[in-house]
Amino acid sequence: MKFPKIILLLVASTLFITCNSDDSNETPNDDYSDIYSLPPTPFNYSNPNFPETFTPYVLGFNNTPTDNPITDDGVTLGRVVFYDKNMSANNSKACASCHFQEFGFSDNVSKSEGFEGGATFRNSMGFANAGFYSAENFFWDHRAATLEDQVLMPLQDPVERGMTLEGIIEKISALDYYNPLFENAFGSTQVTSDKISKALSQFVRSIYSYNTKYDKGIEITNDIFVDFPNFTASENLGKDIFNGRLTPEAIGTCITCHMPNATPLHFEQPIPDNANQVIFSGAEPDNIGLDLDINVIDNGMGAFLEIESFYGHFKTPSLRNIEITGPYMHDGRMATLEEVVEHYSTGVLAHPYLSAHMKNGEGEPRHLNLTPEESAALVDFLKTLTDYELINDEKFSDPFVN
Repeated sequence: MKFPKIILLLVASTLFITCNSDDSNETPNDDYSDIYSLPPTPFNYSNPNFPETFTPYVLGFNNTPTDNPITDDGVTLGRVVFYDKNMSANNSKACASCHFQEFGFSDNVSKSEGFEGGATFRNSMGFANAGFYSAENFFWDHRAATLEDQVLMPLQDPVERGMTLEGIIEKISALDYYNPLFENAFGSTQVTSDKISKALSQFVRSIYSYNTKYDKGIEITNDIFVDFPNFTASENLGKDIFNGRLTPEAIGTCITCHMPNATPLHFEQPIPDNANQVIFSGAEPDNIGLDLDINVIDNGMGAFLEIESFYGHFKTPSLRNIEITGPYMHDGRMATLEEVVEHYSTGVLAHPYLSAHMKNGEGEPRHLNLTPEESAALVDFLKTLTDYELINDEKFSDPFVN
């Protein structure tokens, strides 16, 4: 029996439409341009263009684990999670709610606001070059052994985000716009806490800072102990105070804590290969004499370890972008850089567990006793560490459309 051509065409059309309809049900929608704005090809995060001052020795400070290398797709996923307010119990707070790009990924208040309006226990710390923190432990008290551990803790904090890992997994799994992101980053749409941890860690580690006035100066001279031609007289004076050039009898000044493995530069020329001139993060927690005794609300690392000799010890954070990451100290007690400099100049207290390098030859608190001109110069130098490119870089910005 022969069918008219028109009937055959109708049957064929019906089958074509049916097949297409079935396919669309099986293939997840990957166009979420109404939710987030991401480039068709991910931004370059995995191959940063470090200047030559980031020597192989300095790059060796990197704390990236072998099982979580930075990938462009991994950071892209981490960026979306970082800015997603769904990552709180009432959909009101994201990681970025306490870590603002314009403030060097810190906050501009002493204590940040949690998902129900409560105040966080400590001041929000900036992220710049967190991947080069050689001590690897994170938080002010070093309670997180790795960055991978650290990024999950605020999500579960009862004040900050109020979530559980199970709740986070369930919530992200229900948000279709994460499907292509997990697929691209990990080869599967399945959501796990390990993947969330790795993606967030990759995003944080990708926030490198190396485009500052200081970086331009050190590229010219390759020696922190000589005047930078692109610096003002005040900025160079501040640099001399920072690196201890004005106090040669001491083993450095600010540089001792804030630029690990830089002090050999005092004694060797040419600059040794194992010298650091660009990483401004401390190598270990210190007690800098903020309080007179241990009768305080927060005893830092000592309280976490339950070891009294570490009471009052807190992480020495990076000085990069310090101009815009105030208020300062673990509790945000100091509003300005001028207050911070005055602390080191005249305000260091005789805490029973004051770090050794904060003491003079008699064992008393060491004061720099800076003149007004020197104090202003040190502040001017610290401002040369501001990375304006970083805080305006689109690839680290909020990707959500609304």
